[in-house]
Amino acid sequence: MVSRVLARGVAACGYLTMRCLKSMLLFAATPICLLVIDWAPWVRGGLVRLAKSELAAAYRYLGRPAALQLPPAAARMPFRRSLWLYLGCLVMIPELFLAVAAFFAIPAALLTAVLWPLDPGSFTMMGVPVDSWWDIAYLAPLQLLFAVGLLSWLAPAAARGHAKAAGKLLALTPDELENARLAQRVEELTRTRSGAVDSHGAELRRIERDLHDGTQAQLVSLAMRIGIAKQTMADDPEKAAKLLDDARDGAEQAMHELRGVLRTMYPPILQDRGLTGAVAALCARCPLPVELRMGELGQVPAAVEAAAYFVVAESLTNVTKHSAAGHVDLLLERRDHELYLAITDDGIGGARINEQSDLLGRGSGLHGMLHRVQAIDGHLELTSPIGGPTTVEVLLPCE
Repeated sequence: MVSRVLARGVAACGYLTMRCLKSMLLFAATPICLLVIDWAPWVRGGLVRLAKSELAAAYRYLGRPAALQLPPAAARMPFRRSLWLYLGCLVMIPELFLAVAAFFAIPAALLTAVLWPLDPGSFTMMGVPVDSWWDIAYLAPLQLLFAVGLLSWLAPAAARGHAKAAGKLLALTPDELENARLAQRVEELTRTRSGAVDSHGAELRRIERDLHDGTQAQLVSLAMRIGIAKQTMADDPEKAAKLLDDARDGAEQAMHELRGVLRTMYPPILQDRGLTGAVAALCARCPLPVELRMGELGQVPAAVEAAAYFVVAESLTNVTKHSAAGHVDLLLERRDHELYLAITDDGIGGARINEQSDLLGRGSGLHGMLHRVQAIDGHLELTSPIGGPTTVEVLLPCE
């Protein structure tokens, strides 16, 4: 019973003390910030962050689950709501006095009972000077009862009252909460769509470069050989026949390169075998041993199949080139309305998602994977501590 009372009282005193310190900081910083006009954006952002921390502390003290409380942008309407923090400055002194009195009343009574003979009349209990043991006999129990009352009832009541008031004044209304969620969703979609557009543009440039440098060059060479063969057909049939044989080999090579370019756009194996068979084929071609676990996938949209296939292909390529791994685990399964993919290797770790490749050629492939996943509202998580293991987890929506 005593421990519970002390725990409640100490928690209440700690909450009241911390929020009083925040109010003092706000009270002291406001005049300085008002004098420096250039600080206005920083002031607004700082006030919103302070309101978020105050609301989070109130929810923690009340035992309520954390939720989306205030959006990060200070220019939105919740900035005006965060001005309610200044009401806390009006009660910070009484709350701080209550917290200090509740926390130190018992230690002060015990110290006074021991130290008063050193200087009679200089120590007080309940505001009364202590001159004799008789004063200790009746003042010490009174101060202990007073401290227990503060810790068990008054301090927790004040803390709960302040926390409820903070939650009511600072928390978003349902409409504001929905608007904040929609605003965050718009920001996320804008960011992911921008990345998807950039990734798509880079993909188009890569395809154009492959067609220009590979297939087109082969077709130009093929046309020249056929033209020369046509001119020499009458005078030197054997040379013409050799040129036509070379042209046939060039046509086959051009078709092979063209199929390679098309395979990077949408692998034909997905159309032939589906995602299950395509992933199994990738694992079979991997030079490292791959433990493949696949559940029932059900109906998966074509865009999701393509994204999952390329994530597996890029991940296995990265593992083979950079990880120095000896084994790979691959899990592919359906989780409600999402496709879950996890690829884990026992390599050296240290993988990072970078805009540009590092000196070892690592990083840009993971960045492309991230853009491809985000383009269909998926989520990619990379865990790769130094020394390994490395895990790539992907969630792709299937609806």
